[in-house]
This record gives sequence, C-alpha cells and structure tokens, in this order.
Amino acid sequence: MSAKTETSEAGKATGAPAQVTDFRSGNEMASLAASHINFHVMGYYPITPSTEVAEYLDEMGANGEHDVHLIPGDGEHGAAGICYGATTAGGRVFNATSANGLLYSIEQLPVQSGTRYPMVLNLVCRSVSGPLDIRGDHSDLISTLDMGWIVLLAKDPQAVYDMTIMAVKIGEAEEVRLPVIVADDGFFTSHQKRRVRFFEDRAPVQEFVGPLKIANCSVDPANPITIGPYMNDPDQINDKKQLSMAMAAAQSVIPKVYEEYARLSGRRYRVLETYKMDDAETAIFILNSAADTAMDMVDRLRAQGKKVGMVYPTVIRPFPADELRRAMKNVKALVVADRADSYGAHGGRMCHEVKAALKDDPDNRTMVISRIYGLGGKDFFAEDAEEMFNLTFDAVKKGRVDIPYDYIGATPGDPNFTFPKGVPALTKEQQSPGILTVYRDEKSGMMEVKGVKQRELTAMPHRICAGHGACPGCGIFPSVGTFLKGIEGFVVMLWHTGCGMVVTTGYPNTSFAITYIHNLFQNGAATLSGVVEMYKQRQKRGEIPKDQDITFIMVSGDGGLDIGLGPALGTAIRNHNLIILEYDNQGYMNTGNQMSFSTPIGHATSTSNIGTVGRGKTFGHKDSVQLFAACHMPYVFTGAETQYKDLIRKAAKAQWYAKNEGAVYGKLFSDCPLNWRHEDKAGQEVIQAGIDCNFFPLYEIEKGITTLNYNPEEKGKKVPVTDWLKQMGKTKHMLKPEYKRGGPPLRPPQGDERPSAAVAATVFRPRAGVSVSPAFFIIRVMRLFVVALL
Repeated sequence: MSAKTETSEAGKATGAPAQVTDFRSGNEMASLAASHINFHVMGYYPITPSTEVAEYLDEMGANGEHDVHLIPGDGEHGAAGICYGATTAGGRVFNATSANGLLYSIEQLPVQSGTRYPMVLNLVCRSVSGPLDIRGDHSDLISTLDMGWIVLLAKDPQAVYDMTIMAVKIGEAEEVRLPVIVADDGFFTSHQKRRVRFFEDRAPVQEFVGPLKIANCSVDPANPITIGPYMNDPDQINDKKQLSMAMAAAQSVIPKVYEEYARLSGRRYRVLETYKMDDAETAIFILNSAADTAMDMVDRLRAQGKKVGMVYPTVIRPFPADELRRAMKNVKALVVADRADSYGAHGGRMCHEVKAALKDDPDNRTMVISRIYGLGGKDFFAEDAEEMFNLTFDAVKKGRVDIPYDYIGATPGDPNFTFPKGVPALTKEQQSPGILTVYRDEKSGMMEVKGVKQRELTAMPHRICAGHGACPGCGIFPSVGTFLKGIEGFVVMLWHTGCGMVVTTGYPNTSFAITYIHNLFQNGAATLSGVVEMYKQRQKRGEIPKDQDITFIMVSGDGGLDIGLGPALGTAIRNHNLIILEYDNQGYMNTGNQMSFSTPIGHATSTSNIGTVGRGKTFGHKDSVQLFAACHMPYVFTGAETQYKDLIRKAAKAQWYAKNEGAVYGKLFSDCPLNWRHEDKAGQEVIQAGIDCNFFPLYEIEKGITTLNYNPEEKGKKVPVTDWLKQMGKTKHMLKPEYKRGGPPLRPPQGDERPSAAVAATVFRPRAGVSVSPAFFIIRVMRLFVVALL
C-alpha cells in the first residue's frame, strides 16, 4: 500500500493540516511521532520487541530527518538514568523499553515522577522472565501502576502515534508535570501493520505540543537548585500527596487534550471506550490489542439477539473509575480479562481495580469475573472472547459466579508425561581423556600446555550438540566449541541472554549435554559466582564429595558485557573459581544488530546507520580485556577459532587457573555473517583478516605479564586494515574517499532538501549494502591494543 496524502472535506473547511494515509506498524508510528515531536534526547537500550523504535529513529536521524539525539545506555538502568538527567536539564526526553528492561530500570521510575520531571516512555509490552519469553503480555505493564506515572494505552499503531503526541502535552501541563507511559502490545501492535494516518509535516505536531516550559533546571547557574534531596517526614508524605494531586489533575487534563487533538487530527479518543454498551446486560473489560477481537465477538453475539458489549480504557493511570461506573449501570455480569496475573491475589490487577471502582457505587450489582488470558503472547481468538461471554451468561442465569478467578487458554497437564531421553550424561572418563597436560615452567614461572594435537583432540566429547538453531556460518559455536576442546572433566555452563542461549534451549529441547543455566542478561557472572560458592560450601560440609571436580564457565556475548559488565567485574575482583568467556561479535545480534559498546568505531549497525549525516558508530569500542586485567585476575587472554591450537592451549591454562587461583577472563573473536554482511562460508577468512591487520591481537596476560602469542608481521601475514574492512558489508562504506582524514565536511539537508514526513516515513529500512557516507577516519579502527602491537 503506497502512502497517500489527503485532507478530509471537514479539514479543508477548517484549514486542518494535511495527513498521510499509509500502512505502518506500532514501532514505526512510535518513532515517527517521536521525530515529529523532535524530542531533544532519547536514552535507550535494545530489548525485543521495542528495539525497532530506536532503530527507526536512528535511521531517520542518519538522513537528517530529525534532531533527536540518541544515547545508548549500558543497560536499561543506565538508559533510564540518561533520561532522568536529560529531563533535569530542561529538554524533552523519550525512551522505549519492554519487560525485564523495564523492571531493570524500575527504581528510576518513582524518582522521575517524585521529582516531577515529565518525559515519555513507549512501553512495548512483553512477558516478564522467567522463563524467558519475548512475546507480548502485560506482566511488565502492571508493574508500573504504582510508580506515579500517567499510563496511556494504545491498542493499535494509529493510537501509538496519537497517544505519543498527546502524552507530551498531558505530562507537561502545569498542574500535572508527570512522566507518561504509552503502552502498546508487543508484536500484536508493535510489529503488525495497520492502516494509519499521520501529519504530512511535523509543524502541526510541534504547534500542538507547544514550547516546553522549563522548571527546576539543572543547567541554569543563575538559579542554582538542589534536585533529589534527602527527605524525611513530614515532608515525604506531603511530597507524595502533591504527586497524588497531580495525578488527580491529570484526570481533568486528559479529556481536554483528547478533545483538542480531535479538532486537529479528526481522531477522537475517550478515557474509557465503550462498544455497544447502551443496553448491554453482560460485557467484557479488556486492554489494548485484544479489544478488536472482543468487539468482533460482540457483533456476532448481537446478531444472535444477545445484549452484550465491551469496554477498553485508553488510560489506566489515573484509572477511569467514574466512567466505568457509568458504563456498568445496567450490566449484570462482567468479565475482566487480564493479560497478567497478580499471583496470590485471586484475580488480575485490572479485575481488582474494576471491583474497587464498582464497590464505590452503592447501587451497582454487577457480578465481576476474573479471567487471565494470553500470557507469553498466546493469541486471543474470537472463541476465547466467546468463552468469556458464556461465563457472563451462566452467571446471569444462576445469579452467581461459580468460579470467580481462573485462566483461559491454559492446557491441563498429563500426569503420565515424561520428558524424552536426551543425550546420555557424559561420564567423567568421557570428559577426561587425559590428552592435555598443564605444568609450570620452572624457569618462567608460567603455565605451559602439552598435547594440543588436532587428531587426538577429536576424542573430546561435544558438550554442545548438533540440532541448535544458529544461523548458517555463526561463529559462536565453532569458537566456544574449540575452547571446550581444552577443558577436561565435568563442566557447568551459564550463558547470558544472547544468540547462543536462544538458539540452543527452546523448551522443551536443549542442545547441551551438560548442565546449563540461564539468568538475566546482566547478572550471569554474579549468578555463577553464587553457584560456585554454594558448591564449595556443600563440599566443605560433606554434602558433595570433596574429590568431585567441576569447571564453571560463564559465556557472554551479543553485548552481554555492556549490561553485565558491573556484575562481571565484581565477580572478577572477588576472584571466584570460574571462567568468564566472551564471544565478541560486535553487536546485539540476537535483537537485530544494534550498536553495542563492543561495536568498533565507524561500523554500521541498525542503531548507527549510514546516511547523509549518519556515519556509523561515533565512538570507540571498549577494551574489555584490559578492564578485566585491571582487576588483577591471574589469567586473561584473547583467542579465535582460526588459531585453534592457541585457543585450546589457552583453554587448558584457563581451567588450571580457575581451579587453583581464581577467576579467568577470555575474549573470543566471533563473527556474525548475517549482520557483518559477508558470505556464510567466509567466516574464518574474515576473522583471520581481522587478526592479520592487527585489529584483534592474540595475546595473554598471565600474572600481570603480557605476551603476544601471534605476530602477523613476523609470520609475513600482515595486511592493511582495509583488507579486513572490505570483506564486510557493515564496513565497506569506510573505504570511500570521504571517510579519509580531512575529507569534505558533512552537513544535514538544508531547507527543501529535508524530506517531508510523507517521504521520510517510507524510508525506514536501507537496502543492504547501500551507503551514503559521511566523512570518518579508518585509522581509528586500530585504536585497540595499538601499544601492544608496536
């Protein structure tokens, strides 16, 4: 469907601004609204399914289509801190997150509202772990209800656009001054495309939201203030009372903003939307995308002569209690459908809010039924809505509710079910063939390894088996698999969230022939340190045989040591007996190739796009090897599958140090053909070129002494860095003349060169390999370890 610009007849009569009709997803509409508002700053961190919002904004920004400054956080907690700091400095701020990302940042939410700094957060609702599920429900949404934020709901992509714009005006109202969440359903709304309309030009949007009235600014030296002071009673309770008053004020502000926006856009919203409720005797209360399905069932049942209706709120903070009481005046039975459970409360959160609202009406006699549905992204079908309505019919007929609280869509278990046998447990003998010998060199005092021979090492068992779902050419498993060739004996592995974890453990299957653990993205190293210390304590108490020997390995990658760096460094400093192994594939590949702190400078990702002003990643990548070396770990190393003997030797040394002296860190150079954009079969060639151009040196730091293990110059294999860059689609743009030092300066589009929103909205995705490149410095790619290579 091609975009079409049009103005309604009523709009022409009133001079309403032109709008574009198109086919867009919720994430596209969130980013488009943000570009029209032209927020000053977006602090963000990638998490599915909200990640596309930052991607689309970065892509538009790379072509000069807005002025929003995107700042990548080291995690959602850091992103929320960026946003808070930016709001104190007097600008408009935007963020987008989901699920565990929201929960990781949640302690920042009451600070944002408690100090009364408005901002907008696009919450793309997703199931909260664990177990890990990336699809949509409202288990994250309900955690926000007591944070002091206004919460608007967007059931479809059109509402995402409209609510994001209105959120600015609502939150910044002088009598409100509160942050606002705009929540839409992950994948159901965020990724599914619907017919939408949006303003052709951003001027009407900016006129609608108006200029920001700055209050309590942290960058005004003439008016110094204290932000976030220590506060006891009675001031604390007074502060919270003021927040409550602000939320009450929002109740009157929101309908006014809705009405004003309706005059501008022609789209009218109410705080509680009702469908065929005038004479309804039974109804459903439901949130967001499922409302359309429920309305469809209302129509079917109405055709059968049944007086049914449904309601869905567009605001749940403040909760539309008065509107709900009016809507339920004649309703005999109501199902409140919650896409999240409030465990132990005998009903979902919305059900209890509805019951509380109706309780305040002494004349109300509506029987309320709580049903939990759609958890983990389970589809909500018309048949599910029909089942809910049947519950109301039964309640009306009997005059009572037999089962007030239950689930819809849960499958009864089979008590006779047994899991199918997997790979037989590897024995100690299988995992300890005695091929490798680690010994101390008496002269140097360093550990040495004997027995690294390719033929003999084929006897080592596969701890990670065939059958995983990795992309063709994925470098994770050759890298980690080669490392494991150097590890003898029992092994327990913990994997951070990432590609390696996702493709190996889709329930009820696993690709691991050993014990595998997964915990939150940021907390892997700390989790494994807890495992190690409990293991040692139980050995100490005689609960586990003292001669039982296990090697503990944490595997990270896909940006896991951005968000997980703090806990990993803490683990290193505490010096637990374990190995931290990072496969460095230079980005968040499991969520769509977003920029990571491990992404090299200049490289293109989905959040460091190339365009008329975009130049790829604008800052260097972190030197994690040196960070861990600074923790005085006994052994730190780099490795690559292409130099397999070197890597296996280092694995054996790592195991010895982890068992005898403490924590070890290793970094493996691991490619990603899909997002590095090279042929699947070219992985080893690309990795070796990165080593031979001195981008990724192979070295080890043993007890503080650095040894370069592979010198391409000595071997006559040294190549220019351009030989590596030209092999990858993500870096080919860096070879163009304008990227050389002293190249022509770049500038954003000027005047009529800036594309209209109608044009910009059709260019959300660049073609693979097409780059309109601004100037940059190829030579700065070699910043890593340059001293060691001289």
